[in-house]
Amino acid sequence: MSLRALITNDDGVSAEGLRVLTEVALAAGLEVTVAAPHEDRSGTAAMLSALESGGRLVYDRAEVAGCKAYGVHASPAMIAFAGVRGAFGEVPDVVLSGINHGANTGRAVIHSGTVGAALTGASHGVPGLAVSLAGAPVTHWDTARVVTARALDWFLQHRAGLVAVNVNVPDVAPDGLLGLRSADFAGFGSVQAEIGEFGEGFVTMAFTELGEEVAQDSDLGLLRKGWATLSSMRTPIVADLDLPAGLDQGLE
Repeated sequence: MSLRALITNDDGVSAEGLRVLTEVALAAGLEVTVAAPHEDRSGTAAMLSALESGGRLVYDRAEVAGCKAYGVHASPAMIAFAGVRGAFGEVPDVVLSGINHGANTGRAVIHSGTVGAALTGASHGVPGLAVSLAGAPVTHWDTARVVTARALDWFLQHRAGLVAVNVNVPDVAPDGLLGLRSADFAGFGSVQAEIGEFGEGFVTMAFTELGEEVAQDSDLGLLRKGWATLSSMRTPIVADLDLPAGLDQGLE
């Protein structure tokens, strides 16, 4: 029996990256269900939001890579949350998210809707794979296709021991790709936010690309050199802390 994959993204059901990811999954022999936001929902992290009508999850009919698809009026995490409960057919064996238009690197991945969908699936027992292609705008979908196919093959072979995996692909021609490497997360993402003026009723924020201070062996550092990167992630866990004695006093 073929493995079942729920495929989603945060760029919307008409995004090129979703089509490429679906085609890669089909070529790998997966039975796919495509359910993605009906419009761009980037930066929504693991937010469970949806447009509801009478308690219903609303969707539009669509088509992606020759497959019927659902353009869901919801965030990608909400789609994954519903999907692993059988909202769009049989419960999937894996959640695939992407291919995002732009990198998702460093600890800033917690803000990514692409990564949020993969982590949401994983937090409910379904391993997740998130894939992103660096660049603004992105151009080398042929490179993204090659890396995604390789990463997906590895992911499917090792999914039993995985929770969620984040893959980033440099926007370079295939002959300029150095390869695929595992990597730790950079201190933040590819951009840094700076707070500016605090005015009456507003605060200004500016986003700038990080400079050369990025660790060269991090996901962002390797991506800049031309490596595709693979980083494993875990869903929230209880921290092993020595709590102060008597913390529970007066709570009964």
